[in-house]
Amino acid sequence: MKLATEKMLARREGAIGWMTFNNPQRHNALSLEMWQAMGEILPAFQQDPAVRLVVMTGAGDKAFVSGADISEFDDKRSSAEAAEEYARVSEGGRTALANFEKPLIAMIRGYCLGGGLATALAADIRIAAEGAQFAIPAARLGLGYGFAGVKVLNDLVGPALAREILYTARRLSAEEALRIGLINRLVPPAELETTVRELAESIAANAPLTIRATKRAVGEA
Repeated sequence: MKLATEKMLARREGAIGWMTFNNPQRHNALSLEMWQAMGEILPAFQQDPAVRLVVMTGAGDKAFVSGADISEFDDKRSSAEAAEEYARVSEGGRTALANFEKPLIAMIRGYCLGGGLATALAADIRIAAEGAQFAIPAARLGLGYGFAGVKVLNDLVGPALAREILYTARRLSAEEALRIGLINRLVPPAELETTVRELAESIAANAPLTIRATKRAVGEA
């Protein structure tokens, strides 16, 4: 798939689509061009009948996504008009995640913070390597999370833990994330890709219309 940025990669291997956050110099922090590319990649995978599901992951072994790329804020959000455009483009990426009708797996190494955790929470299944770290540091930055993002977290871990995660902004270890249900599985780093591939292949072998109906039903429930 040809994209306008090299900070996002997309490829198909058999029935599995792969979407990679490719900004390792900044721990895969999400830039505006990456949000825009997400809004192109996921609809393309959605329309491709050969793709049964998608795995998203971060380049390198340091991070899934470490949050927003704040280095571009001075330029990309320097005025009310620029900030509005930034919000429009980034919301397009979030909408593509939220509306994706096929199974979506997050393969997580290293940092999964802020917008990175929000992105991972948009997945149906999260598989993490030992050593991964999770947090939503908004309370330390004077930022607010909207209803949609908070609801996903609340539905996953419950209101008491959602409040603790958001109020304290503290880092959670991969072991704690597994215990509270933030992730589905925790595996040694050397086994992460093999585990995700085996899971993806087992899902891809099942009836796609049943899988799609199940995703919609669980989402409604």
